[in-house]
Amino acid sequence: MFTGLVRTVGWIRRQPQGVRIEADDRLGPLQLGDSVAVDGLCLTVARVLPDGFTADVSEETLSRSTLAAKAAGGGAVNLEPALRLSDRLGGHLVSGHVDATGEVIDVRSLARSWRLEIAWNAPGYGRYICEKGSIAVDGVSLTVAGAGHGGQSFWVAVIPHTWESTTLRQLTSGAAVNLEVDLLARYAERLLQARISDEADHNLNRDWLLEHGWG
Repeated sequence: MFTGLVRTVGWIRRQPQGVRIEADDRLGPLQLGDSVAVDGLCLTVARVLPDGFTADVSEETLSRSTLAAKAAGGGAVNLEPALRLSDRLGGHLVSGHVDATGEVIDVRSLARSWRLEIAWNAPGYGRYICEKGSIAVDGVSLTVAGAGHGGQSFWVAVIPHTWESTTLRQLTSGAAVNLEVDLLARYAERLLQARISDEADHNLNRDWLLEHGWG
């Protein structure tokens, strides 16, 4: 589990058995089997190196993310070590399981922030987007400032510290990014679906509602 607060920016390269991540000391000491979020993807340390680590990557991870394209040519990535139970939760709960990729529609510099507008590349995730809700973009915890029709596109405001400390400053129109919706929104939806299904199984009517305290 992660918070979406990037610890440092590293460099990724593709290897025959996975990827190699180069990172500085700000990532912290690593051990075999540790989890690290790489552009929002939870990867397991397969080998600790003096300047980073290597990790294996599954076909599922490659198909749902920008990792394959970025690693093939070598590129900068946001890095965050796994959350400790004693750590402060400064961002939001991020699982490191990317839902889909998105495309940057617009990057705009404002007086005290930057405005990023992003569209989903996969349908169906707009229902998780709401104003002032949370979303992870390339592993960075951001607050949704607004959403387009149906939530298929949304925009976020990026403060100067986040802009300078992450790879978001490198984004331009047309760039692909990894997106993960708010974990709490996903569970809330699942619980509601189960409740509705349960009520349907009980032949929902006025008598049933009164019996269960809805009257």
